[in-house]
Amino acid sequence: MTRNTLHTAPTAPTTPTPRSTASPVPPEPRPRFRDLLAAEWLTLRSLRSTVWSYVIGALVVIAFNGGAAYDRYRYWHEYDARSRSDFVTDGMAFMYVCTTNAGIVMMLVAGAVGALAITGEYSTGQIRAVFAAVPARRSLMAAKVCVLTAAMTVFGAVAAGVSFWLTQAILGARGAGVSIGDPGALRIVVASTLLAPVSALAGVALGAVLRHSAGAVVSVVALLLVLPLVLSDDRYWGAVVGHAMPVSAWTRLVDIGYDPSAVPFPWTTTGAWAVYALWATVAAVVAVCAVHRRDQ
Repeated sequence: MTRNTLHTAPTAPTTPTPRSTASPVPPEPRPRFRDLLAAEWLTLRSLRSTVWSYVIGALVVIAFNGGAAYDRYRYWHEYDARSRSDFVTDGMAFMYVCTTNAGIVMMLVAGAVGALAITGEYSTGQIRAVFAAVPARRSLMAAKVCVLTAAMTVFGAVAAGVSFWLTQAILGARGAGVSIGDPGALRIVVASTLLAPVSALAGVALGAVLRHSAGAVVSVVALLLVLPLVLSDDRYWGAVVGHAMPVSAWTRLVDIGYDPSAVPFPWTTTGAWAVYALWATVAAVVAVCAVHRRDQ
């Protein structure tokens, strides 16, 4: 009797799995600050609504100033010789470089654009994707602040520069215009130019804190324009708080014929420039710090 034997098939020799010789993928480098600036600039100029806001805002400011100067030009013949002479001697042409109405429009446009620059991303939810792509929130917000400040400075310079040229050309046809080299002329242009970025930074700070478009815009109007109206220069603390507002600083800087003896609590142009610098610095710091640890 034969014994059944089980034959096992020979197994093929196993070959060791070769280890991957590919080098590990290096981590993606963090974006440089200039890359963030370039991205914010691309975002700014790619939004047609923002570009049109700048263009229309500048045209409205120029129109207010030019219209006031033309009104003076048109009715020039109705003033007597002494009034005409006093107009030139007292430098009243400076009043038409940037009128009060034009300054209010500039503040409204700049403040609203600044607020919407940040609240628009919150309302659409885009801010989550942006912060996911760039976890360095403070660097990203700092880039946004820098780009907005530069754009608003150009906006203010165009509006103030063209207004100066237009108004003085109109008044110059009556022999009542001034030149940029006259004392105080450059200060008016610079003060009106910087009013735009200061107002825009205030809008960015409020937008970063409130994160709601309507609330931020209303707060900008209340803070920059309504609050100064309820403050009185006849009381010490009212004058102190009033002088600390950007619109009051701008009014002081563009008032070439300012008479300290005519007001109970006078202040200097140095103090007005300091108000500009303080508002811009504090607003930028608030905007950068507000997004650091808050949930989006």
